[in-house]
Amino acid sequence: MCDSPEVLKVGMPGDDEAISRAAAALRDGALVVLPTDTVYGVGGHAALPGVCDQLYAAKKRPADKPLPLLISGPEALASVTDTLAPVERALAERLWPGPLTLILRTPDDSEGVRVPDCEVARRVIAAAGGVLRVTSANVSGEPPSTTAPQAAAALGNSVAVVLDNGPSPVGRPSTVARLEGGHLRIPRHGAISRELLHELCQPYGVSVDEQG
Repeated sequence: MCDSPEVLKVGMPGDDEAISRAAAALRDGALVVLPTDTVYGVGGHAALPGVCDQLYAAKKRPADKPLPLLISGPEALASVTDTLAPVERALAERLWPGPLTLILRTPDDSEGVRVPDCEVARRVIAAAGGVLRVTSANVSGEPPSTTAPQAAAALGNSVAVVLDNGPSPVGRPSTVARLEGGHLRIPRHGAISRELLHELCQPYGVSVDEQG
């Protein structure tokens, strides 16, 4: 547990200090609320022990629900996986940064991965090492937070820093997609439409299924 979180305004000239303080907290193993294009997220350093346990506890999230990764850009993807199918690469090139989470194969299992279309988020992630575990900044089962005050109220002193970038522009979660054989499954519908995914997958002979 932390004391009351430090709330810092970002998204304006001169916010480098706020970004640095958030990144330092992450590198120290603390949790940080950060803005994204979709909804506010709560994140921790992906490589540090105990961070996932903190995230599950902060959100009261069931332990069988995985925690996705946000990366600073395509260059950070190599630290997660080096195996991309042509259609996965095409989706990433077209829709990242953006509200699409791709469940990708990794050496150990699989990971949900996204590059957020939010400069503040990407700067924080890059300053903290390029990869963060990030999930929506709300108690599990409650509506996602689209403002920093909502996120701070939901998570309280379980986070060290809250970055306030104003209301989330999209205001709904990302679409989650997973390639299985010749099908793109959609475990969660969100800000990217099925129609757009179908358009992008069609040249690769991949169908888009409604069910996950």
